[in-house]
Amino acid sequence: MLLKVEDLEVSYGLIKAVKGVSFEVNEGEIVALIGANGAGKTTIMHALSGIIPKRGGKVVYKGKDITSLAPHKITAAGISQVPEGRRIFRELTVSENLFLGAYTRKDKKEIAETLEYVYDVFPVLKERKNQVAGTLSGGEQQMLAMSRALMAHPDLVLLDEPSMGLSPLYVNVVFDVIKSINKSGKTVFIVEQNAKKALSVADRAYVLETGNITVSGTGEQLLKDERVRSAYLGE
Repeated sequence: MLLKVEDLEVSYGLIKAVKGVSFEVNEGEIVALIGANGAGKTTIMHALSGIIPKRGGKVVYKGKDITSLAPHKITAAGISQVPEGRRIFRELTVSENLFLGAYTRKDKKEIAETLEYVYDVFPVLKERKNQVAGTLSGGEQQMLAMSRALMAHPDLVLLDEPSMGLSPLYVNVVFDVIKSINKSGKTVFIVEQNAKKALSVADRAYVLETGNITVSGTGEQLLKDERVRSAYLGE
């Protein structure tokens, strides 16, 4: 098992946003977490990355307790997040954004090899490597955010709402890339409002409702689950 989350609790003041959530991500999987707006999905992502403190529970990665690790140490351990809303450095070039993704790494040869891999996956970024990132389209910015995360050479990629604000064409591109990243050996944990797309690529999935996991199973099982179909697939 790559990641094990046990009884995770996160609060904002007196409000419990995540109420004792437990789940697992095995090596080589794509695992999806779906749920309505405000269910606590992004809060869980931020807690996993160390961006916000946990009120209770435990996060174990590769057998090590990383519950209290600082964000840069979590990245160095092999977990990299693609944040909701992309959060690229808009004033910097594509190339500068990518090299910032590798800030925890020291081996220049390995960084160069990862950069070539990223450019193979996203050839448009190679064409635009000297372009200011803020001038890219929304879809290209999402590709840049994903590439920046890959530059850290993670074993586990956390994707927070990767399809948000994208055209249907780019949504398909992004999910094709997610499958490609997974086939290259990366484990993927994805939080996504587009439940149908997320479940269609997921090996396993969890449903989060008001801070609690209520349903779990394979992606295929959840696509056929009547509760999921009526609440999240509009069927």
